Parts: sequence; structure tokens; C-alpha cells
Amino acid sequence: MRENRLVSFLITLLMALAGGFAFQMLHVPIPWLLGPMIFVLIGTKLWKSFTPYWPGVVRNSGMIMIGYTIGLSFTLGAMKQIGQQLPMMILLTAMLLLCSTGIAFLISKLSGISYATALMGSIPGGLTQMIPLAEEIKGVDLTVVTFLQVSRLLMIIFFVPMLVFSPFFGLEGLGQQMVAMKASASWAGLYPHIFLFAAACTLGAFLGKKIHLPSAIFLGPMIVTILINLNGYEGPALPSTLLNACQLMIGGYIGLLLKPEQLKNKLGMAVLAISSGAVLIACSLGLSYLLTELHPMSFVTAFLGLSPGGMDQMGIIAKEVNADLSVVICYQLFRTLFIFLVVPSLIKAIFRSRLRSHAVETTS
Repeated sequence: MRENRLVSFLITLLMALAGGFAFQMLHVPIPWLLGPMIFVLIGTKLWKSFTPYWPGVVRNSGMIMIGYTIGLSFTLGAMKQIGQQLPMMILLTAMLLLCSTGIAFLISKLSGISYATALMGSIPGGLTQMIPLAEEIKGVDLTVVTFLQVSRLLMIIFFVPMLVFSPFFGLEGLGQQMVAMKASASWAGLYPHIFLFAAACTLGAFLGKKIHLPSAIFLGPMIVTILINLNGYEGPALPSTLLNACQLMIGGYIGLLLKPEQLKNKLGMAVLAISSGAVLIACSLGLSYLLTELHPMSFVTAFLGLSPGGMDQMGIIAKEVNADLSVVICYQLFRTLFIFLVVPSLIKAIFRSRLRSHAVETTS
């Protein structure tokens, strides 16, 4: 049985690696997340007699390292910046989430899928983080959540840079050839400090699960890294090869979660997903204008700070267009922390109360 699982995993891993290399050769954004996800999905659907396997420990290892990497961004400088603009961050984050709940309500009404599923697919919390949270809530269709999240992610990855470099922002001359350059960290620079952080992050994930922390495998390591960082012990950055491996670990897992054959009305869902992504970006543009009216900053800085994309991707674009990088990162970081520390508890409380009231109505 173990040998069969090992063979299944190795074949699935080969599919994931092929996807990563192919997407990298084609210069597709975040190739080591999207490539493995798409290739595992297609490979397992075409090879119907094959039973794929992706161990939970592989996916969890990737989540721990991603949590650690995001935790490294939370420095004393970022904390001071968040403190100065905290009221505005809370207000605009809440307004963006209200936009997401409204979009989810429309998706639910137009498509007939449950509101819980539509909401989990509409919250701009990041693909790798929202999927684990969706798994913890009963009655959520993971295929639909993943489809909505991936559609929004692809829209943001391709549309936001085009929008930022368009005449709308007046920056079209600054970045005709934008290249996503990640800071290269050496393998030698990891030792010996990485062993301390590896042990602390693993312990953080374990304790997070023990106390039922939402998305514990991600949040536990992130919180531990933040606490160590703020005490003056800065962890080493992970090399790009290792970060690619983290994306592959998560991308292969997500590829197995996607079950398009279970998705009803595929064309209608695609139209809804693209439309909801466009509305969410439009909401970000409106909130960005409000932010520039209340705080002295450029419109592109405000938009990249409030754009419902990944912190790393928005940071890269911010650097290309000479936006205020610290402001962009702080707004993105605050929204990430707010969504993962506050939103999961709220969502669970809301759906628990709805389930209880539904049970009372049924018995009466």
C-alpha cells in the first residue's frame, strides 16, 4: 500500500515539476504555483486510470515556509508605518471586505451556489491561504472556491500591471519591460539561524492546530516569525529555489482539489468569476481615490496598497513605478493580517449561527 502511494506521489510530482518548468519557460507569472496546479489537474483528468496522491506533510511544509516568509516582512519599520495609518487601514480594509461580501451575495443569487462558498471565493485573501480556511467550514464547495480565487488571481496578475502602466495612471513610459525580479538569497546565508526558525515555525504550526487557530499551518509559523523578528533576531530570507519549491508543494495539492467535472454551468461560472474580479478591482480604484483625498500620497501608491493581490506582486510593481514601497507593503500586510486574524472567526461565527437558526426552524 505504501509502495503504491509512493509511486502515485512520484508520478504526480513529475506532473507538477513539468508544469513548473513549462510555465517558467513561457514566462507565465508565479509559474511554480500555477504550473503544477494546471498540469496536475490536466494530467489526472486525462489519465483516468491513475490515482494521484499528494501527502499532506508536503503541502503543510510549503505552508509553513510561506508563513515564515511573510512573517519576515513584519519589521519594526512596518509596525510604525501601520501605527501611523491604522485608522485608515481599518476603515478601507473593512470597506473592501464589504465590497467582497456584496459581490459574494450577487454571485450566490445569480449562480445558485451557497453564500458560504461564494464568500470564500470572493474574499481577497490569497489563493494559498483561503483554500485551507475553506476546508475548515462545512458545506463549502472547494472546487468553486478555488475556481473563483484562481480567476481573480489571474485577473489581478495580468490586469493590474496593464492598468498601472496604462495612460490612466500616466506611467506608461516607466515600465514597458517589467521583469519580476526576486531578491536572491544564498543557501550559505541560511545556516545556522534557519534551524532555530525551522524548529520555532514547526512548533508554531503544532501549537496553532492545538488551539484551533484558523489556517494554523500558515498562521502559526507567521506569528512566531513576527514575534522573533520584533525581538531583534531577524531570520534569513529563503533562496528563490526554495520559494519555488514551496509554491510547487501547494500548487500540486490545489491541483488535486480542482474538480471541474463537478462544476455546474461552467460558462456561466467563468463569466461570473471574471465579472466579480473586475468589480473588485473597480472597488479598489474607488477606495484608492478616497485614500489620496485623506492622505498625501500618489494614486498609484494608494491603488497598489489596496489592490486585492499578493503583497510580493504588488511590491514588485510598486518598485518599478517608484511608488512608496513601505506604504504599499504596510497596507497589503495589514489586510493579510486582518483577514487571517479577524475574518475567519467572524465567518465561522456567522455560519455557525446560521446553521443553528436553520436547525431550530427545521425542528419547529
